[in-house]
Amino acid sequence: MELPRYHRLRGALYRLEGSACRSCDARSFPARTVCATCKSADVAPAGFCGRGTLWSFTRVAQPPRGFASVAPYGVGMVRLVEGPLVTAQLADVEGVDMAIGMVVEMVTRKIRDAQENGFIVYGYKFRPALRPAPRRAGAP
Repeated sequence: MELPRYHRLRGALYRLEGSACRSCDARSFPARTVCATCKSADVAPAGFCGRGTLWSFTRVAQPPRGFASVAPYGVGMVRLVEGPLVTAQLADVEGVDMAIGMVVEMVTRKIRDAQENGFIVYGYKFRPALRPAPRRAGAP
């Protein structure tokens, strides 16, 4: 990832910033300029809480260039509490019995090795939640 692109994506990489449609309240990640649901251009920046459930997952044994030092590693699709589906590396899963539907939370970690410019890329990953999800009012 080039340095200028990395700096443009800082909000998404560190704070899970996406967008919310003011017309239909649909949420998107990464941020969009037009709502994918209703096609409205009336969208605003939106932050996500970083918690969700594991929707699908796999293990990468043959990594692409730049990811050799972290291989093998897990990759998962996470359905955020606010609705969007996010693809991300999984962290802290050694010895954990991964399962579809388990609660996960976002953490900031090293994503890949330093490139030729010496720039190490950090960003979001998801790990099994350390504390249970808060109970909703009226839930049993």
